[in-house]
Amino acid sequence: MRLIHRFLFALIALAAVAAAQPALAKMVAKPIDWTLDGTAFHSYLVYDDTGTAKRPGLVMVPNWYGVTDIAIKKAEMIAGKDYVILLTDMYGASVRPKNDDEAQAAIAPLTKDRTQMRKRINYALDQLKAQASGAPIDTARLAAIGFCFGGASVLDLARSGADIKAVVAFHGVLATDDPALAKNIKARVLAMNGADDVGTMPQAPAFLDEMKSSPADWRFAVIGHAVHCFTETEATAATGNCRYDAKAAKESYAMMHAWLAETFAKS
Repeated sequence: MRLIHRFLFALIALAAVAAAQPALAKMVAKPIDWTLDGTAFHSYLVYDDTGTAKRPGLVMVPNWYGVTDIAIKKAEMIAGKDYVILLTDMYGASVRPKNDDEAQAAIAPLTKDRTQMRKRINYALDQLKAQASGAPIDTARLAAIGFCFGGASVLDLARSGADIKAVVAFHGVLATDDPALAKNIKARVLAMNGADDVGTMPQAPAFLDEMKSSPADWRFAVIGHAVHCFTETEATAATGNCRYDAKAAKESYAMMHAWLAETFAKS
């Protein structure tokens, strides 16, 4: 009988300890599909569903490889307990680049037709808002983040005059087809590029002129010694213009979190 009592006491003690432990994060990546102009898109809503507290919603556009397993993991890392992220398919569900040539071909129609790019990213923002009925999204606190080609996409979202609080572009393409669109910007804009990025830094002077002409609260951060792709862990080349930089990635994520926190605190 004493042995049974000790066993029951041990079970009760273990249950009490387990109850006292904080809930472990449970990240979900929920497929979100839509059709626009006859093209089907396949995106993911990424967030921690252990809590029900409303949190900011972010449209996230990945690099030119689009929606991949690596991009999903990146969205999970950024989302944490802080955000609900719509990892956005900009190409269409049938387009999933497997190499740089295919990625270049995937972005070509959108870089040549920025009106179409702006239409697609705005539609993605609408899809994020539509998820608020089933996910803990605070629709009063919406923003967008993007990487490389994705940076160009979210900057174009801002240029379109979208009613969002902020955009953050990591090693993004800075060029625009129409600098006059800057007058439409309502979001706070943070762009972060590597000082040694031979692809995007030549675009910086025109971007600065564009931002100066806008009504936006904006920042342009140049990260010393970084090249392109500095947040992309898969960019493992030892040389060239596309290389992961752990220090630059850490610093840029910290700037993003601070920028968004400051922005949403004003909401």
